[in-house]
Amino acid sequence: MNKKPFIIAELGTSHGGDLIKARELVAAAAEAGADCIKCQIVFAGEILHPNTGTVGLPGGAIPLYLVFKGLEQEEEFYGEIKNEAEKLGICFLATPFGPKSAALLKKIGPKMVKIASPELNYTTLLEEIGSWGKPVYLSTGVSTLGDIETALEIIKIPRHDLTLLHCITAYPAPPEEYNLRVLPHLAGIFGLSVGISDHSPDPLLVPILGTAMGAAAIEKHFCLSRNDPGLDDAIALDPEDFSRMTSALRWAMSLEKARLIEEMQAEFGFGLVEKTLGSGIKALAPSEAASYGRTNRSIHALRDIAEGEIIEPAMIAVLRTEKNLRPGLHPRWERTIVGRKVQNPIPAGEGIRFEDI
Repeated sequence: MNKKPFIIAELGTSHGGDLIKARELVAAAAEAGADCIKCQIVFAGEILHPNTGTVGLPGGAIPLYLVFKGLEQEEEFYGEIKNEAEKLGICFLATPFGPKSAALLKKIGPKMVKIASPELNYTTLLEEIGSWGKPVYLSTGVSTLGDIETALEIIKIPRHDLTLLHCITAYPAPPEEYNLRVLPHLAGIFGLSVGISDHSPDPLLVPILGTAMGAAAIEKHFCLSRNDPGLDDAIALDPEDFSRMTSALRWAMSLEKARLIEEMQAEFGFGLVEKTLGSGIKALAPSEAASYGRTNRSIHALRDIAEGEIIEPAMIAVLRTEKNLRPGLHPRWERTIVGRKVQNPIPAGEGIRFEDI
């Protein structure tokens, strides 16, 4: 087998904006065997419109915009987390979601950057991150091969600095939909390294089988307790389970691929292992298919825009649509529609369509 994959503990927003808890998370992740911790730099207004309403998450339906507002932090907060990680000998990774969070992250000076699946089609964000010349982890949930190809054309960084993280954008993600045989195909098609961003609840099944399929990186959500109130804590691994995973990954490196798969079949059953490995054909997983075009970014009106108004940059934003609003144009049209006259009134929050301008 190849060397042990790079293990990323996704802290997400588990810290709840509490720096003391953030430090505890970093220390616990390092002790559990993580090579890297990852944060999400959240500013609500560059992710969702307030009119999005409630969004279903593991903890139930919540007004996600307000939750995100409560998680907003200044540069010093993330700088402290970065310093804590590096002091413990592990890497710091963070996800920006728009221009404000990207600017904050750039000031911190990360060694690498993560782009989440919903931002795979966010043209101006990809251009900005690509201009930094740093290694990038790019998640590919709720996307097609064409979407990935377009993103790679936009971000324009050397292939040796890119890792695709195969992902299912569902919380929790059913392991039998993970289709891990797609990993070597993605690596061959795009000529770069691949890994997994795993939202399934088990600490072993997807990470170990992914490693057998050539994953160079494994990302798992991390929490101090699954009973904590963080957005993703219900599907995250606590320190004990995360440690089980990292130990198992070290064990996996001692076995050849065929033997490793046999061991997993003995542990989890032939049927589940075969379903988790899948067909190898890149396609939207059933659990994420309905989110395509909604979890991804599109162009939305920030305020009510009346018929006859000329669209100005301050009127629009590239946002996630989610369930309650209509999707708009692909982010590639963001610059093109500025200066165009509106011919149909566009309510605040709704997506802007070609027929509206």
